[in-house]
Amino acid sequence: MSKHAVLTDLRNAVRFPLKLPITIRTGDAHEHFAETADISAGGVLFHMNTELAIGTIIKFRIVLPAAVLGTDTDVLVNCTGRVVRCLGEGAKKAVAAVIDEYSFERVFSHAG
Repeated sequence: MSKHAVLTDLRNAVRFPLKLPITIRTGDAHEHFAETADISAGGVLFHMNTELAIGTIIKFRIVLPAAVLGTDTDVLVNCTGRVVRCLGEGAKKAVAAVIDEYSFERVFSHAG
């Protein structure tokens, strides 16, 4: 499969318009706060105040709310990915990243 075909497949994945807070960690140990715009199985689009270079390896966690998933508890998704696009949108930057690896953790609620 050609690189173009792979990119086309990723761009055709179903996107979910979810606005969720995330913390982006780069290889130099910097943390950047962002908000997702949409999420798919292959990637995420988020907005942040800092520009990230294309190719930057990032780690981030997304808490998917139980109400969105239709589950009893939230689910934490730990992701590793890389920046494939960074465009200016006023003071904010729109950053697109491919998700290369992910793992799920169930977030247990504490009864009060």
